[in-house]
Parts: sequence; structure tokens; C-alpha cells
Amino acid sequence: MKIVVDENIPLAGAFFESAAELISLPGRALTAADVKDADALLVRSVTRVDEALLQGSKVKFVGTCTIGMDHLDQAYLQRAGIAYTNAPGCNANSVVEYVYAALSHLNVDWHQRSVGIIGCGNVGGALYRSLSSQGVECRCYDPFLTREQNPDLTDLEEVLQCDIVSMHTPLTTTGQHPSRHMLDYTQLRKLRDDVVLLNCGRGAVIDNRALLKLMQERDNHIQVVLDVWEGEPEISVDLLNRVQLGSPHIAGYSFDGKLKGTAMIYQAFCRHFGLTEKVHLADVLPVTLNNRLAMPEGDAWQVIGQLIEKVYAIEADDRALREMVADGTEPVATGFDRLRKQYPVRREFSNYRVAASGNPEIDAPLAALGFNLES
Repeated sequence: MKIVVDENIPLAGAFFESAAELISLPGRALTAADVKDADALLVRSVTRVDEALLQGSKVKFVGTCTIGMDHLDQAYLQRAGIAYTNAPGCNANSVVEYVYAALSHLNVDWHQRSVGIIGCGNVGGALYRSLSSQGVECRCYDPFLTREQNPDLTDLEEVLQCDIVSMHTPLTTTGQHPSRHMLDYTQLRKLRDDVVLLNCGRGAVIDNRALLKLMQERDNHIQVVLDVWEGEPEISVDLLNRVQLGSPHIAGYSFDGKLKGTAMIYQAFCRHFGLTEKVHLADVLPVTLNNRLAMPEGDAWQVIGQLIEKVYAIEADDRALREMVADGTEPVATGFDRLRKQYPVRREFSNYRVAASGNPEIDAPLAALGFNLES
């Protein structure tokens, strides 16, 4: 059996090499010739999987190590009888931690603000549960859920009036509620002047030209954090120059989240081909070294901010993207993909231990964020 795999899928060899011959290739550059003789294809979000790529190939299984599936032509795969699967929820916690790191860096205390969440599936739902456990006022918009599933559901207009608005929707262009350009110029104008807007879902859910126009009109009175961009990897440099934090689609790139995705696809692969699972995530998950953190001094908000920065200094991601653009020695699209490919190992908060302070105003939110508190 032969598997073609995106070279950026971590530990693919550890999971799959005992089951098949692996051929690792750049995901964005995959061609029909590359996959012609493959039995299975493992990708991430940069690979468009459709008839042009797979027609005439032997591929019978496609696995994407991502939550989203807008890069898969599901209608074609179904017609062709090709099994496909994603990894729902694999990087949800990674994206939630990205949101916390961004707000902390901007010195925006979510405990004192209302938070609007657009899209409450795997990622948005995880963020909602985390914030709710901290007593944060949340308003959610998701037309595919009911109030029984989420008691804080409301309409989009209400969500857009929150102090913080965080977007976590997949990209869809059909159906009753298509998400492409969900936030167009008309909707964006409904945002408060002092809002913090984050997009960690799909870039085209926000009309990026309209967003740039709004930011120019409001003279940067709104704060924007973009991890995803319309047209990426060819992103708008003008928009990057306006946002408070920008990153190259890496919110879900924690090492833990990536490995969960690989493990989930491996499990689905084994089920499809009737194979026994020989590798489990616990077998290959590396131990985090130097994972004991000293409890900082200060009030609860100061402590939270300092500990988050010790684990995930998000400004480094922003700086790397801006320096790549400013350097100008490579096309923006090439540099964008390079930053993703070379992204450093980032471990999640749960890998780190800190001595409990004994103050519930400090310990409770840290525990809610996932830090391991030791008495």
C-alpha cells in the first residue's frame, strides 16, 4: 500500500510507516501525477482535493488532519466512491489558547468584557465552554444550533455589539446559511468602535477589502487580530499593516493539536482498510521539558498574562510575518507558507505546571485555562 502525505503532517511516519509506503510531498504543490499510484492521501488545508487531483488515481481514502473540509470537493469524492474524513476538534484547544494569548497581549481582560462568538462548533464551542466556566458574559451566533444546545444563542446583530467578537466558522458558499463574506461592509459597520475582532476560522468569512476600508475610516479605533486571510497565502499587506496582530494561519498549530489530528486520521485509516491500530498517541507524544513555571507576582490579570506569555508569546508570530513581508526577498505567498512549514513547536497550557497561589481569584482562572496547578 502507498500513501502520499503532506510533509507538514507531524509524526506521520510514526503512525503510518508500519502500514504502508509513505511519500512525503509539499501539500500546496501536489499534482495528479504525484497521487496517481497512491492508495491513500493525507493532507492539510492547503491542498485542494478534487477531480482534477484524483481522477484516474488509485486513491480510495482521503484524510485531512484539520477540522475544516472546505478544501475537499465532497460531492466529487462521494460520486467517485472515495472515503474521506477530517479530524474534528483536533486543534480546537490550540485555537482557544491563541484567542487567550492574543487578548492577553492586547491587555484586554475577557473577564471584564462581553464576548461574542460566531460559529459554535468544535472550536467556537470549546471557547464558549471555557469562557462560561470563568463566568464571562457570552453571546453566540450559530444558525445550526438551538437554545437547548447553547442557551446563549442570539442573532448576529446582538453578537456584533459585544466588546470582543471571535469568529470560528467554516467557509461555505452554498446552503441556507453560506458563510463567505458573512461579515461584509454592512455588517462590519455594526461593530463597536472599541471592539476587538478576531478571525481564527477561515479568511473569506470576513470581506477583507471591506474590513480594510472600515479600519481606514475609523482610523484604527477597532482592534483586529487575523490568523486567517482572504486569498491566502497571497494576503493583503495593506490589511496586515492595519491589524494589531497578524499570523500565518497557525492558531491551530500547537504541537498537541497537530498530533491529535494525525492520530485521528490514523484511526480512521485503520478502520477503513480493516487494519489493527499499532500506534497510539500516548506512545509518541513527547514529554514537555522544563515545564514547571514559577508563580508570578501581581493581581489575577497580571499573573494570567505573564504565565500565558511564558508558554505562548504570540507577538513572535506577528513579528515573523511582518518581518517576512518587510524583508521582501521572497514573494509574500511563499513566505507565508514557509512560516507555516517552519512553525516552531508550541505546546498547550496543560503541559505546564505551576504552584497554586492559594488565591481562588488567581487559581480558578488558571485552572480554567488548562494550567496544571500543584498544591
